[in-house]
Amino acid sequence: MNSQSNKIRDFVVAITGASGSVYGLKLVSELLRAGQRVSLILTTAGLQVLRHETGLDWSADSKELRHQVQEHFASIAVECLAIDDFWAGAASGSATTDAMIVIPCSMGTAGRIAAGLSGNLLERAADVMLKERRPLLLVPRETPFNTIHLENLLRLSRAGAVVLPAMPGFYHSPKTMDDLVAFVVGKVLDQLDIQHSLFVRWGESQD
Repeated sequence: MNSQSNKIRDFVVAITGASGSVYGLKLVSELLRAGQRVSLILTTAGLQVLRHETGLDWSADSKELRHQVQEHFASIAVECLAIDDFWAGAASGSATTDAMIVIPCSMGTAGRIAAGLSGNLLERAADVMLKERRPLLLVPRETPFNTIHLENLLRLSRAGAVVLPAMPGFYHSPKTMDDLVAFVVGKVLDQLDIQHSLFVRWGESQD
């Protein structure tokens, strides 16, 4: 087992306006369950889609949002960062962020990161991960991809990011939507070297 598995690490999780807010929520829950620390960034569009898809009517006010997030996850190990807070640790390469995951990742966000733009904290934090050669995982939830999308994702992959599309497998015989969500989140956790039991692996017994 990698020694990273037993270490408490700091993760940045960003939820954008792409469909699939539940993936981000599930990942935060699993990281907290594993005893990790999470800094959560939600874009304005991310809040809107979250409300539409999950019914969570979280505030755009940073202080109120921080309270709502910690209450939802029943944990103070998750800190909600304002999208325009460039004083946050995630904006600097001197911070101790171990990995960043954008889940779900909109194509607009992917394009701006690929272009090296830093118009908000999410984009700056992603830029920091690339320049510091730290893990950056992007979970796009879009279909079909056009050529611009594919070129941006290729550019990000070449820059060091891991592109992990929200493409659930079916060999583990999923029974519910939660099973499909868990599969994708489990694949993210595998990349982060976080142990989990969210799905039955190929070749393992389902009993």
